This record gives sequence, C-alpha cells and structure tokens, in this order.
Amino acid sequence: MNRRALLIGSAAALTATGALASLLVPTSLPVSRVFLRDGLAIGGIDPVAYFTKGRPIGGDPAVWTKWEGATWRFVDSDHRDRFLADPTAYAPQYGGFCAWAVAAKGELYSTKPQNWAIVDGRLFLNFDDDVQALWNQDRQGFIAQADARWPGIVAQA
Repeated sequence: MNRRALLIGSAAALTATGALASLLVPTSLPVSRVFLRDGLAIGGIDPVAYFTKGRPIGGDPAVWTKWEGATWRFVDSDHRDRFLADPTAYAPQYGGFCAWAVAAKGELYSTKPQNWAIVDGRLFLNFDDDVQALWNQDRQGFIAQADARWPGIVAQA
C-alpha cells in the first residue's frame, strides 16, 4: 500500500471510530468569525500569497489591514491593495477555520497554513495532513456541506 493510500485509509478509519474527532480540539466561537492565531487572521499568513505565489507566506508586520474585526498581514502593499479591492476573493472560506470540520461536524477547528487548496477560485484551509487527505477525497461534497452549514455557524457567533 502506498503512503497516500495509507494516509487516506488511516484518516477514514480514524473518522469511522471517532478517534480523529478526539484528536481535533474545537476553537471557541470568535467574535470576529475569523480564525485567529496569535491575535492575527489566519496566524499572520498572507491570504493573497496562496493565489499569487502558490504557497503560504507570512505577512510583514508593517503591511496590514483590518477586515471582519481581524488584523490581516501581507507580504507587500500590492497584496494588501488586492485584498482591499475584493477581500472575499482572497479571504479563506469559513473564516479560515477547517473546511472539513465545518462540513463534517458543523464546528470550528484550527488550521495549519500548509493544509490548503484553491477550488473554483476559493481558498480552503484544513486542520492537518490527515484531515486534508480526507477532505481531498470529496472536495465538492464537503464544500457543499460546509456552504450549507456556515450560515448557521456564523449566526451563533
């Protein structure tokens, strides 16, 4: 069995037994409805960099803006200006919380910058490699579930 199949099989087995859920620790509902790490939206990672550089890059503390009650950092002023022109085009879906957890559990879980995907022009983040592998098995299905659940989650914040 190759490593990818093992990873997916392990994630599926953990999910079936509920063990995966016990490894994930939900965050409390944030006032801003944006995942904050160290007081910064998505931990200070530049959301525009996912689209322009194809990878997560930490933002410069001197280049920032406020949006949705959170501080967002960027690698340069061009990225900040792009974000300000259309924040919803660059901000991660579901406030930067784990896309799989929003879909599968209707709950908010933290994310890691390296666990991401752009699908149909939208940025999605996930908890870790195992959850990302699980989410990748049915991206469109999880996105549909999360899109349906997100308004109810936001209404509770």
